[in-house]
Amino acid sequence: MSTIAAISTPNAAGGIGIVKISGPDAIAVADKVFCCAGSAKLSDLPGYSVRFGRVHDGDDVLDQAVAIVYRAPKSYTGEDVVELQCHGGLFLMQQILRLCLKNGAVPAEPGEFTKRAFLNGKMDLTEAESVMTLISAHGRQAADAAFGVLQGSLSKEINEISKVFISAAAHMSAWVDYPDDEIEELDFAKLKTDFTAARDRLLALIDRFDAGQAITEGVETVIVGKPNVGKSTLMNLLLGKERSIVTEVAGTTRDVVEETARIGNIVLRLSDTAGIRESSDLVESIGIEFAKTKLHHSALILAVIDGSRPLDDEDFAILKACEGRPSVCILNKTDLGSLVTENDVAPYVSKVLSLSAKDESSFDVLREALESLLGTAEFDSSAALLINERQLACCNKAVDCINEAIDAIDSGLTMDAVNVSVDAAISPLLELTGERVSDAVVNEVFSRFCVGK
Repeated sequence: MSTIAAISTPNAAGGIGIVKISGPDAIAVADKVFCCAGSAKLSDLPGYSVRFGRVHDGDDVLDQAVAIVYRAPKSYTGEDVVELQCHGGLFLMQQILRLCLKNGAVPAEPGEFTKRAFLNGKMDLTEAESVMTLISAHGRQAADAAFGVLQGSLSKEINEISKVFISAAAHMSAWVDYPDDEIEELDFAKLKTDFTAARDRLLALIDRFDAGQAITEGVETVIVGKPNVGKSTLMNLLLGKERSIVTEVAGTTRDVVEETARIGNIVLRLSDTAGIRESSDLVESIGIEFAKTKLHHSALILAVIDGSRPLDDEDFAILKACEGRPSVCILNKTDLGSLVTENDVAPYVSKVLSLSAKDESSFDVLREALESLLGTAEFDSSAALLINERQLACCNKAVDCINEAIDAIDSGLTMDAVNVSVDAAISPLLELTGERVSDAVVNEVFSRFCVGK
């Protein structure tokens, strides 16, 4: 196993920067570039030791620093680890990293420190995946939810569900393979009850996924409508600042304006789009095509209608694009009177709100509606949570196999047939936690990490 090194602090100037070294020669590499104040060497120190000293390249001193030594297996990666904590200048950190590489370390790949922690049994795959979710958390609930997974909330839930099927599979295999032994035959009625209860626990995890994504990852949200209906005013209301240009001239917004806003517990990745209409203006037409693309690919639609004017064909075209998708229709400009009722648009969208985007009090009305629609109003950040599509796919696959096992029991099929479906259910559950997972999946998981973590 090679010894790796990377800068583990952000790529920006700061008070402190950290170069992390991990692997069998981590301490030897650090001894070549770090000189302790006094006569001690890092290789003479026990784990969890800290020393002040200097980083040097031969006779040239680069910086004063603090070195922290962790001995295997009691470290983040399960290997010998040294952290060099220096002054956080970008050029300085790059020079110290190059010095480590010159003295025997190799550059760490994205996520390689956490990947080694997983491979060395310091955490399972769900806990490893939660690390990046915790790093990128935009709010308290997102951080709490990610930390819960890091602490093992999801692992515990999946392991308890897995045990139901592993125990059943072991019992069925023994009964089939050793018919002459006095092995008690399983009670299919109890088996069905246990399988149903386990499936319901998985379905509860699946049902919480979208709300969890809204809190931890954010929701791709598009603001659409005809020109001059108040889309940019709504964007500015959600952001709490003027980001989109607001004028009385139709067609002011010609491109997609993108920002991130935290609305209560939810992170919205907002796109304010050009007003959708027929236009002969080449630049505006390009913006309208971008708007239509965003409309069809976003996870949440905020459709803005000028409630002070009658609905027309362009309004209905936008409303029809919302059918069957998470969407809120905002009947805007209530301060100018209302010619459109909520009943007029309700068949097309998930929720309808009548408000004036110019009124700051409308923010709370919109927040409550979004939290209700996305299921985040009563979100329990301490409960087990699926944090990415890989985990969701594993749970869906397991549920399908459990349903097949239950159908096999209901159809009176043999224990062999039931056991095939049970084995098939176990596989995605073990893949979810990383107990039975391919190298390709592991590499894909950690390729999404930042370098240095």
